[in-house]
Amino acid sequence: MDLWKQMRFFTFTLLVYTTTMDPKRPNSTQIVRFKPSRDIDAIITARFLLRSEPSMDDRTDGGSLEYDYYRESCPRAERIVREMVQELYQVRPRGIPSLLRLAFHDCFVEGCDASILLDPINGMASEKDASPNELLKGYDIIEAIKFEIERACPRTVSCADILVLAAREALLTVGGPFYPLQTGRRDSMISYAELAEHQLPSPFIDLSEILSSFGARGFNERETVSLLGAHSVGSIHCKFFEDRLYNFSGTNRPDPSLESRFLDLMRSRCSKFHSASSPKLSVAPSPSVRAAGLLAPPMAEPDTVMSYEGLGPTPAEGPAFGAPYYRSLLEGRGILFSDQQLTGSEETGSWVRAYAWDTALFRKDFAETMLKLSSLQVLTAPNGQVRVNCSKIA
Repeated sequence: MDLWKQMRFFTFTLLVYTTTMDPKRPNSTQIVRFKPSRDIDAIITARFLLRSEPSMDDRTDGGSLEYDYYRESCPRAERIVREMVQELYQVRPRGIPSLLRLAFHDCFVEGCDASILLDPINGMASEKDASPNELLKGYDIIEAIKFEIERACPRTVSCADILVLAAREALLTVGGPFYPLQTGRRDSMISYAELAEHQLPSPFIDLSEILSSFGARGFNERETVSLLGAHSVGSIHCKFFEDRLYNFSGTNRPDPSLESRFLDLMRSRCSKFHSASSPKLSVAPSPSVRAAGLLAPPMAEPDTVMSYEGLGPTPAEGPAFGAPYYRSLLEGRGILFSDQQLTGSEETGSWVRAYAWDTALFRKDFAETMLKLSSLQVLTAPNGQVRVNCSKIA
């Protein structure tokens, strides 16, 4: 990185900020001058931009990522992603959190290479068709962003970079932290459908399986708990948790760990005999927004879903992203079985308690973990390719 850039971001570290990183003392953060969200985002930015080299794995033998990779070939690339996500949020606000899940499902299987965006072709199965991905949304949002970038800089910006950048911007729209991303990823020419079927963590697994799955990708307990804070936003289909409501572990009874009022709420959203019909198309968005014309007709939210927001028995105070999710786990109000499992050990439970009450700590940890996720097993030149259409091999 240029020296002047290092010096510019080094000034952030001169902010008056102290924090004690002890999960047993979740109220230990002391902020002297700035609000936590802006202050900690600045510290995060300074911390990462002053690193000399990112850690890479064997998939990056052909090169490395760098900050502002497109500064000469497509200087407006990141701005276009930011503007498009903001516009798309006005058109389809509920679709934006899906970008976080889309990026996670891509990066968790063979790294952040946009393989999840590929359609099946010439006998090659698609990750889109794997059962953990069958309800994923947001593909058309990525294609809309790619369309605009191709207009500005043809055959230059990879779909893999667009996906991780869009996930970051989506996070910002829902109150999440900023984190600086290196770019220069290349797109995979293979879709890993079979691996997606078996490697993506199931919502039905217990804590040991969760930690094993994330640990295989280099995430420790603290990072795993922080990364699952992404469940602060968005919605989840009843099929992923209805067994907890009516027939937990084949007992024909609900999950005993569910708080009683929350069980009633979940059952009101997910009837035992709910309709399995597909949702109908909703009214198309206004064409007055540039992004609207690039999207597929939006799907109405089916009745058989439950939102992650507002899970607590009382309205949440402070930022909606992060703390309310962890507080809901402490109250026995986790939607997924795997969510609630995070309170099941001393180590993970201590981080749940810490994040429930220390917003600045959570934002810092979540940003660091998202950055780590976004750098998993990336392809760089001369490996891979830059697709023109994110769903098709170039």
